[in-house]
Amino acid sequence: MPVRSFSIECRIYWEDTDAGGVVYYANYLKFMERCRSDWLRALNIDQQRLRAERQLQFVVVNVSVDFLRPAVLNDEIRVTAELERLSGATILFEQTIARGDVQLIDASVRVACLDSGTLKPRPIPKDLFVEWRNGE
Repeated sequence: MPVRSFSIECRIYWEDTDAGGVVYYANYLKFMERCRSDWLRALNIDQQRLRAERQLQFVVVNVSVDFLRPAVLNDEIRVTAELERLSGATILFEQTIARGDVQLIDASVRVACLDSGTLKPRPIPKDLFVEWRNGE
């Protein structure tokens, strides 16, 4: 069974920081998006193919973030994504960002599956994430 969690490593560059030398808050969302996207790739789920062949796409519909500590230039961070719940048209991820043993970010991200033509919610196809479905 594929793992329910995934992580990536990133380095902080000048472009990630604000005038104070710390990571600009919105960039943490980019790091989390990259982690979720790389996790899908690791599961052999191609988002471009899903859109082209099955007319579906995933979009973030809710984010709750606690900014615990800042990351700064040249830090190496670990970004995680863990699938917490999969139901109907939504996936709930718990995500963290850490520098070594120091947790920087604690977040919850809800992603919805949409029809790419109408942009209306659409149930996640049963063949995706089949290992994690709970009695559906």
